[in-house]
Amino acid sequence: MPSRVAAAPKQAESFYQSREWRVLCAEIKRERGKACERCGSTDRVIADHIIERKDGGADLDKRNVELLCHRHHAEKTAAARAARAKGV
Repeated sequence: MPSRVAAAPKQAESFYQSREWRVLCAEIKRERGKACERCGSTDRVIADHIIERKDGGADLDKRNVELLCHRHHAEKTAAARAARAKGV
């Protein structure tokens, strides 16, 4: 038997496919530009909730959304997941 079991493929929540979210993201990118707000990278920039929805962050509030490159998004998400696991 293999020593590790592969994780199930990640499935995006339906919220992130909604028209409201896509319109908000496009509006934020028009207003702020299409660069990571932490480092200025333009590589794989996405809109991300500052306070994650599962932690009580507002779904469609521009003040709760920042544009992040893939690297910063992965770091931020990992930190939020770790904090949640510790009960912080």
